[in-house]
Amino acid sequence: MSATEVTLQNSLVGSAHAELMFPTLTAAQLARVAAHGTPRHMEAGDVLVEAGDRPVPFFVLTSGRVAIVSVKDGVETPVVIHGPGSFTGEANMLLGRPALMRARALESGEAIQLTREDLLTLVQTDTEIGDIVMRGFIYRRLELIAHGIGDVVLLGSMHNPPTLRVKEFLVRNGHPFGFIDLDREADVDALLERFHVGHGDVPVLICRGDTVLRNPTNEDIAGCLGFNIDIDRTHVRDVLVVGAGPAGLAAAVYAASEGLDVLVLETNAPGGQAGSSSRIENYLGFPMGVSGQELTSRAITQAQKFGAQILIASGASSLKCERQPYTVELADGTVVRARALVFAMGAEYRRLAIENVDKFQGAGVYYSATPMEAQLCEGEDIIIVGGGNSAGQAAVYLSATARVHLVVRAADLTATMSRYLIRRIEDSPSIELRTRTEIVAVSGDEHLQNVTWRDDNTGATETRSIRHLFLMTGAVPNTAWLHGCVALDEKGFVKTGTTLTPADLATAGWPLARVPHSLETTLPRVFAVGDVRSGSMKRVASAVGDGSAAISLVHQVLAE
Repeated sequence: MSATEVTLQNSLVGSAHAELMFPTLTAAQLARVAAHGTPRHMEAGDVLVEAGDRPVPFFVLTSGRVAIVSVKDGVETPVVIHGPGSFTGEANMLLGRPALMRARALESGEAIQLTREDLLTLVQTDTEIGDIVMRGFIYRRLELIAHGIGDVVLLGSMHNPPTLRVKEFLVRNGHPFGFIDLDREADVDALLERFHVGHGDVPVLICRGDTVLRNPTNEDIAGCLGFNIDIDRTHVRDVLVVGAGPAGLAAAVYAASEGLDVLVLETNAPGGQAGSSSRIENYLGFPMGVSGQELTSRAITQAQKFGAQILIASGASSLKCERQPYTVELADGTVVRARALVFAMGAEYRRLAIENVDKFQGAGVYYSATPMEAQLCEGEDIIIVGGGNSAGQAAVYLSATARVHLVVRAADLTATMSRYLIRRIEDSPSIELRTRTEIVAVSGDEHLQNVTWRDDNTGATETRSIRHLFLMTGAVPNTAWLHGCVALDEKGFVKTGTTLTPADLATAGWPLARVPHSLETTLPRVFAVGDVRSGSMKRVASAVGDGSAAISLVHQVLAE
């Protein structure tokens, strides 16, 4: 082993999660793994996995050593060395995506080789080994993300809205990447020239070391990284879940774990509004709180473990509801069909009805509060508009590094925010609560520079030089694509169960003798869960409950 390999290996072994990332299986555990795979002999120099390969085999070493290396411009950079009892791979193997790195034998030895399907069977049937492998994969992915080690390099500026969009897409999808901040590069022109791109092409994504994407769409990125490469859109699914927020992911986990063939459609990145939350502290089982990103990534891994598939950056554009199985047309013109549908599209924060606000989206106006946004506004005054838990969580989180003005139209927060958040806001010297106040104007050149608010008690207006405005108020359901297929309430949320009136059912031509189930819409076998459902509580816990409950009803209707 070279000095470089020793240094890097020692660095990883010194990690707080080293034992979880690189466990050593016992002889008894190796014997159980062997029952699911086939023997593989390797000689020094053999490449077991090449970066970009798919499907990616899973190797458990019984003797010899294997180096995992990152390859750039033909040069190998060692990441970790596996020895006897160790196993290769990380989360991409569960996701069915191409390999991020090369696996090369350093010396002759023996291994047990499993296909991805063999691996899924193993983790589903052997709880002990399944837990070890799943923990290892999750912590390895987190380490790759933390060190920016992967097959993607993003060139951009933190003051460039498209760069923030691409960065958010990669972060929300849990894909590791390196970031080159052009604002901090000494010779930007030379760097751009190296990749044959210009300033107008920013952001630039170097995908898999050789593909250059100039200001790519999310669909472009998903395609280059192979997010959807193994998903067959032609056969009829048992369940199609539209939306990968907490409700949709819960439905996917429960449906897949019970043997149903599940496909999830996600327009952007999994997690919904909850996925952008800095910290959720009132969700059962997480007394220290959990970030929306962490909760989402765990749920995705759980769903994939049981065999659910998630189609990323491929939102639904229309529903053909005249006959079963139902057909959903996607934004790219392709279609998918399913015997049952679960709507979990969630809702978006309402846009302020003031001039120019959309002009500054990503350039001073934001709809989430993650570490990325916190970095942008460190040490500055910011405004958060909204009186719900998401706004409260954002205020508490951002107040650690910024001075926060929390603006609400109501007289207080008691009707819309959890008490624990209200107490923290009241106790924070960095948060100023402005009740009965509204934002009435924004201005700036390329970036937001000034915000004007009005005190509704006095009618007085005040303009402040503030460059960061977070909008977390109201909810607009993502139901425009349904085109009259199901009954909606006056705000556009999907009506289900007891909220459906006889007139709703008559207008829709409900064809069955029974009444709709509690989460069922005016279309048989079509359900709505989470924030998109009329009358829902707009909480993560209730959304998860909806998603899981819907699957028990799916079983009933599929048996009819």
